[in-house]
Amino acid sequence: MRVSILTDNFPRAAYYIDMKTIVLGGGCFWCLDAIYQQATGVIEVQSGFSGGELQNPSYYDVITGTTGHAEVVRVQFDETTIPLSVMLDIFFASHNPTTKDRQGADVGTQYRSIIFYDNMAAKNEIMTAIERAQILWDKPIVTEVTPAAAFYPAEPEHQDYFAKQPASGYCSVVINPKLQSVRQSFSTWLR
Repeated sequence: MRVSILTDNFPRAAYYIDMKTIVLGGGCFWCLDAIYQQATGVIEVQSGFSGGELQNPSYYDVITGTTGHAEVVRVQFDETTIPLSVMLDIFFASHNPTTKDRQGADVGTQYRSIIFYDNMAAKNEIMTAIERAQILWDKPIVTEVTPAAAFYPAEPEHQDYFAKQPASGYCSVVINPKLQSVRQSFSTWLR
């Protein structure tokens, strides 16, 4: 989607961005939210749920593991600034895509590794990213690659969690090490 943005300084001037959206899950959505918030070219990150049957699920519905939904983030980004290939490489470096239905201590289908695609070109790019990422892992990547499904935003307290709660135990013990690891490998793509 091409978006025109008017600037305040020059009301008649505009610049264009090539806006893309991707929905992906790799364990707790707080981790991916914190990582993608740091990426250059990312316009918005929203934590939520996708891939299940229940309409408008709450966090408490999803954590039961019975809704079929995964914790995901919907990331809108400017592909002229950060290509989809880099967004996917960050994804595969930021969690363990070889564990089915778990990330660390988080266990259940809601924590599965999953990427949603909305067209065949995106699916092909995802499959190519899996091939690139596989050399990083000793076990096979089990990330689900599935057609786009309804996305339901999580409650406000789950949005921008790391930015709001940087001193919490989960942020210190789980998110910070992931951020440091991604920063080492992708420093040129992060703010």
